[in-house]
Order: sequence, then structure tokens, then C-alpha cells
Amino acid sequence: MLTIYGQKARYCDGVARRSFLKIGGLSMGAVGGMNLSTLMRAQAASPGPVKSDKAIINIFLGGGPPHQDMWDIKTEAPREIRGEFSPIDTNVPGIQICEVFPKLAAIMDKLVVVRSVVGCSGAHDAFQCFTGWDRRSIESIGGRPAIGPVLSRMFGPKDPGIPPAVALADKTQHGPWSEPGTPGFLGAAFQPFRPNGKGMEDLTLNGVTLDRLQDRRTLLASLDGLKRDVDASGMMRGMDSFTDAAFGVLTGSRLAEALDLSKEPAEVRARYGDGKPYQFQYDGAPTCNEHILLARRLVEAGVRSVTLSFGRWDSHGKNFDLVRDHGSKLDQAVSALVLDLEERGMLNDVTILVWGEFGRTPRVNDGAGRDHWPQVSCALMAGGGMRTGQAIGETNRLGEYAAVRPVDMQEIIATAYHNLGIDVMNTAIPDPTGRPQFLVDIREPMKEVV
Repeated sequence: MLTIYGQKARYCDGVARRSFLKIGGLSMGAVGGMNLSTLMRAQAASPGPVKSDKAIINIFLGGGPPHQDMWDIKTEAPREIRGEFSPIDTNVPGIQICEVFPKLAAIMDKLVVVRSVVGCSGAHDAFQCFTGWDRRSIESIGGRPAIGPVLSRMFGPKDPGIPPAVALADKTQHGPWSEPGTPGFLGAAFQPFRPNGKGMEDLTLNGVTLDRLQDRRTLLASLDGLKRDVDASGMMRGMDSFTDAAFGVLTGSRLAEALDLSKEPAEVRARYGDGKPYQFQYDGAPTCNEHILLARRLVEAGVRSVTLSFGRWDSHGKNFDLVRDHGSKLDQAVSALVLDLEERGMLNDVTILVWGEFGRTPRVNDGAGRDHWPQVSCALMAGGGMRTGQAIGETNRLGEYAAVRPVDMQEIIATAYHNLGIDVMNTAIPDPTGRPQFLVDIREPMKEVV
């Protein structure tokens, strides 16, 4: 395990600690030799880098945001269903959203709100928002891969020192709310990179020179007994990937710089905010606005996919207090992200998704909360060259089900793939049995936006 220590710093979770990065785990045994044909097969199985400047930032609202308190206020519903919020006008005539999102309302022409998301499995995790699939799909052969690992498999890194996929979510007590985006059947080689500290400035080699480091890498590569062609689990290939990532990070500085918010102008950091104080976090993620700024810095540096978890939206009690808190912070950070990307000329190349695993019950419970409601959910989308300034779909008067234009979760994932330059209608990746697997079952992107 390589561990690189940096300066002691205080991060957005309020914990002062020495920044560090742990990359990979190397453990080998002698299981035979590796010959030229083995090497050639391994090279043939690994796709070369493909030129693409497209990227995605997938912001997961862990716990299930209340659709009727976000983008679809039910003004005609009884109070026990409608709740406490009023709608406000946006800069697109005819589209209104919740009053806690004034900054997003002001840039509605750059956004798409989807009010009728269906197909939620009901699982309390990020899996479906990152893959489009129910977790149980082809679970016996590794499961479905998330967007980030697919991009890693198809395109590779843009730069040797920049991983294709990065997961920013800090570990949560309810672990599935901080999932990075599984590689599924693609194997360990394609799992997202997870920095263990924000900033990671002044990475050092702890006294090991670059020449000595390269000698050790050469020795590692020449060891016998790796027999990768019989490693069905992909673990050996995963080790190679981790080793490459480690050396890329150690011999370059772009990743460390991208993760160092001190390099960002103070006025930009102020525009995003920090999301503090953290409230209603419990077993979920903090409302860390700095992660959204880091996501922009990472895609600017060359990362293709960034996932993060923002807040803890499981509002069984005090739903309206939670939405006021989380919503206002999300409003600030996401509006800043959209405008920031636009000012940098990047918005058409970066798809932004903001959504959770399901919606909330129409009726408010005795604790002023809303419970789980997988029948319908909602999403916010931006960038990616989409036709924006739209509100797609409607629920019925009580917010119980999609009454107009149901949009399946897989359609949103298909749209993201389309924006990323992937022909989702015809692209399939072979699973470990050799059977081609399409990226999603519903392979047409949303016709309203592409």
C-alpha cells in the first residue's frame, strides 16, 4: 500500500488531520510465468485512450428528496399533502419551482427539471442513480457497472496522472449513501479513484527518489507468477491499474492541484459556499458545497466522471426544516457550478445530474415528515449540450404518480451516455461469460433534450 502524506489541514467535515492518499494494494504469489502471448492478449483486451472532452458530475441526494417540495409544488392539493412551501417563478415563463431555490430559478433557462421520474427500485442507496439498474441485475457475475467505470473501460484516462473516474463522497454511517459507483462485471481495474483527503497538497515520496521509484516499478513488472489470463476475478488487472495510478499521481501534480481548494480564488469559493453548518446529517453525507467545487476542478483537470453524495434527505421527520436547510445550500452550490462551467466554456461538455433514489410520500406524517415513495421521483439536469429551459413530465394533483410523460431512470442514464458521446443504442460490453451487455435496457435518450 502506498501512502503519501501532505501538510496537516482542516477539511470541510471540520476534522483536522494530515492529508493522505492511499493507492492500491499489492500482494503477489508465484503462480506461473507470463510470456509474450499473454502480454499481447492483455494489451488487446485493454482499449486504448479515446479522445473525448466530455464529462459528467453526478450529484446524489442520498435518502430520497421530496419531489413535491423541490420542482413540483402542488398548489391545488390539500395542506396535508401540499406542505409548507410556495412556488416561485423562474426566468422561463410558465415554469415554477420551490421557493428555497431562488438562484436556480434565476438560471432555469440553463436547466431541465424532470417531475415524473419512474422505475425506482426502492433501494436506499446510490446504485440506481449511478448505473440505471436495480442492484440485483446480473448480480451473479458481478453486477452492472456505473457510468464512471464504463467511461474508464471505453475511453481510458485523458492524462496518465488523472484517473478517469473519481468518487468524492466521504464514508457515511449508512454505507450505501456514499457508494462510489461500482465497476460491476468490469472488474477491479475500473473502479473509481477515491481520494482520502481533500487538498492533498505537498505530496511527497517519503525519501524515495523518482529514479528509485522507477526501479521498483520495473522490478514489480518483471516478477514472474502473475498469470493474468487465468485470473477471472480481474484482481491482478486491478492491481496493475492501481499501480499505474499510484505512479501517475506520484510523478505528477495535476490531481493534487485539482484537489487543492486553496488554489481557487476566494470569490469563487464564496460563490459556491461551504455548506456549513451541517444539519440533519445523522447517518448520511454532509452538505459539503466544497465537493461540488472540487467536482468542477476535477473535470477541468481531465476527470471524466465525478460522483458525490450531498446531504441526507431521508426526511421521515421535520421534512420542511430539512429542505430549507439542504435546499438552500444545494441552490447555492449547483447554481454556482452551472454558471462557473458556462463562464469557462465547459458547460456543453459536462453533464450535471442532481437526483436521489426515490421520492417521498404525498401525505405528510405526524412528525411533519414524508416517508419513502418509490412510485415517482424527480431530477435536475444541466449542461451536456442538452436543450434546457424545460420542465418535463407531471405528477397528478396529489403528487402520487406520473400523470404526464413518465421518465424512467434508465432514460436519464441513457441521456447521460448520449451526452458523453456514446452510442447507447448500439454499444455493448462483453461480460465475464462473453455475453454482450448493453449499458441500459431503455437505450433511447430523452427526446426532449437531445
